[in-house]
Amino acid sequence: MPQKPDSQQINRLIKRGTVEVQVKADLEKKLLSGKKLNIKFGIDPTGSDLHLGHMVVVRKLREFQELGHNIQLLFGNFTGQIGDPTGKSETRTLRTQAELEKNAKHYLSQVKTFLDVDKIQVSWNADWLSPLTFADVIKLASNFTVAQMLERDMFQERMKAKAPISMHEFFYPLMQGYDSVALKSDVELGATEQTFNLLAGRVLQKAYGQTPQDIMTVPILVGTDGKMKMGKTTGNYIGVNESANEMFGKVMSIPDDVIVSYFELATSVNDKKIVEVVNALAHGENPRNLKMELARQIVTEYHDAKSAQEAEQEFINIFSKKELPQDIEKMTLDFSTCNNKPVTDILVYAELASSKGEARRLVEGGGVKIDGEKISDINQPVDLTKEKLIQVGKRKFKKIIGK
Repeated sequence: MPQKPDSQQINRLIKRGTVEVQVKADLEKKLLSGKKLNIKFGIDPTGSDLHLGHMVVVRKLREFQELGHNIQLLFGNFTGQIGDPTGKSETRTLRTQAELEKNAKHYLSQVKTFLDVDKIQVSWNADWLSPLTFADVIKLASNFTVAQMLERDMFQERMKAKAPISMHEFFYPLMQGYDSVALKSDVELGATEQTFNLLAGRVLQKAYGQTPQDIMTVPILVGTDGKMKMGKTTGNYIGVNESANEMFGKVMSIPDDVIVSYFELATSVNDKKIVEVVNALAHGENPRNLKMELARQIVTEYHDAKSAQEAEQEFINIFSKKELPQDIEKMTLDFSTCNNKPVTDILVYAELASSKGEARRLVEGGGVKIDGEKISDINQPVDLTKEKLIQVGKRKFKKIIGK
């Protein structure tokens, strides 16, 4: 049996790191009842790596798990093949089931930081969505109107831009809603942009004679640029599996005006600490000091305290004392293939840029140095007869030589 939380625990669960709870009174009643609740969170594993933005909802799941409730981690090995149109200005690329299932296993290894994965219910929605007949799909679709679908912001934006909307995208919220029917979920969590899909679960559960789930939405964590949603495609992310040094440096790069939200959404510090941070900023505390504290906290949670201390010292050495990192990775490149190739090619070969386009942007933006000298010519050849120290941005270093 789950523990019965007191009013303070319920208040923290419902208010901290959330945007909206529907229906709040119902959820409070359920939590006080002592009943073990099914807490659903669905993921379409279209990528293999998680970042701090993904972990906002995972932290909330941990709060439910600590109170003894059943966490339903649902992997969309069926829905992921179609792609959720939420927040997309164009139709998503379809994925294979094998690719999605491979990514899902990697997801599980990353959420272990906060969830006891041995005690969660892992499900795959292909188990119940694949057997549905066409008649079953028609029945599901009868619970919604075309007007309801077209009211969604992303579809409105596409229509204004005269961009295509594929018929299969209308079926995504139906499938996500039916997942809640199949799992008999009591509560479903998701980001604010998922509200329509979460509400679809309530509609379909009611249609199938179940008690509609309550829904809890969590904020979207902005990326290190302080503007856009954290994501790999925008390059403004802090990866869960990144090294302590990389993670520390990226946290230090965030704008001052998102320090408080990072403390609230990306750490496990208590509410009293967040109030202290707010007050410190209001009274003129140097934001850099608070970011150092934030970076230590985040690295400690994802690595350990020793790694956080070492990462902090490394950061101070590089940025304050202008020293080089202690352990710079070395890489040997094929001399016959790489010697005297343009710097943009070398950046790709050395895995310091994902593409020649990104490499070109890095050079043109003044972010590339070789042996301490800034490179401005994208076609500058690199002589690999001697070891070269390549620096990209403020935190990436690599020693390369051709052989």
